[in-house]
Amino acid sequence: MSRLSRSGILFFVALALGVASARAEVRVFVTNEKSDDVTVIDATTRAVVGTVKVGQRPRGVAVSPDGRRVYVSNSNSDSLSVIDAKTLAVLNTGPAGIDPEGVTLDRAGTKLYVVNENELSVTVLDAASLAIRAKIAVGKEPETAVASPDGRWIAVSNETSDDVHLIATESDTVVTRIAVPKNPRGMRFTADSRRLFVASEQAHVVSVIDMAEMRVVRSAPTGGQRPVDVVLTPDGSRAYVSHGQSGDVRLLETTSLSVLAVIPTGPRTWWMALTPDGRSLYASVGRANEVAVIDTRSNAVIARVPCGTLPWGVAIAAVP
Repeated sequence: MSRLSRSGILFFVALALGVASARAEVRVFVTNEKSDDVTVIDATTRAVVGTVKVGQRPRGVAVSPDGRRVYVSNSNSDSLSVIDAKTLAVLNTGPAGIDPEGVTLDRAGTKLYVVNENELSVTVLDAASLAIRAKIAVGKEPETAVASPDGRWIAVSNETSDDVHLIATESDTVVTRIAVPKNPRGMRFTADSRRLFVASEQAHVVSVIDMAEMRVVRSAPTGGQRPVDVVLTPDGSRAYVSHGQSGDVRLLETTSLSVLAVIPTGPRTWWMALTPDGRSLYASVGRANEVAVIDTRSNAVIARVPCGTLPWGVAIAAVP
C-alpha cells in the first residue's frame, strides 16, 4: 500500500470518527438523594430533558464507555439501576450489596465496582446481567471508586481508616493499602495512570499518590474547607477541587498544588464531571438543589441548572 493511500485511509477514518462524535448528544446525569431520581441535562442547551425515577437515595453514578448505559447506586434500596442514556428508560435494577455508594466500571465496560459503605467492601457486578461476580473487602467506610485509564487499577477511598485500597482488575484482589490524610473522598487518576489525586475532607488537603512508588509524594492545603472531589483537566496541568463547607471550587496547579483561582458555587458543593471537550465543569450544589456550570476558560459560573432534592453524583455521557 502506498504512503498516499495509507494517509487517505487514515484521513477518512479520522473524518468518520469526527462525524460520529459530532452526532453524539452530551448529557449530564445528576443523582438526587432526597427525591429518589436522576435529573438529565442537555449539556449544549443546559436544559433539563428528563427526570428518571430510580431507587431510594441514589448517590453514585457512572456511564458505560460507549455512552449507552448509565448506572446508579441506590443506597437505601441496596440496589443498582441501569438507565438507557438515550431513551431514559430504566432497563434493569438488581442487588448491589449493603448501602451502595460510589460506582465505576472497568476499562472494557464489562464489570461494575460498587462501593458498599456499611459493608466495608466492594461488590463486583457483571455490567450486562448485574450478576454478582465477587465481593472484595476494603477499609472502613469506603466512599468512592475510580478506575485507572490503563485498566489496571480500581482505587477505593476509605473515609474512616484514612487510606486508599488498590484493587487489581485482573484478579479483583486488593494488592496494597496506601495511607492518606484524614477522611479521603474523591479521587482522579492522571491520563497516563502514573499519579492519583486524592481529596481529604477533614484534613482540608489534596494529596498526590505516585503509582510506581505506591505512596503519597505530596500533600497541600487547598485553602478551602472540606474538599470532596477532584477533577483534572485533559492535559493534567490543572485540578478542580470542590468544597462542601466553603461552598466553592478551587483551581490548583497540579505540580505545585498552588491555588490559581477560587470559584464561588454554593453550600455542599460535592461531586463534579467535565464535558468531553473539557470546556464545562458540572458541580452538584446540594443545598441549592442545583448544579453549577463552570466555564473552564474563564473559571466562572456561567449557569445554574435546577435539579431534584439534594443532588449528589454527576456523570456525563456522549450518547450515540
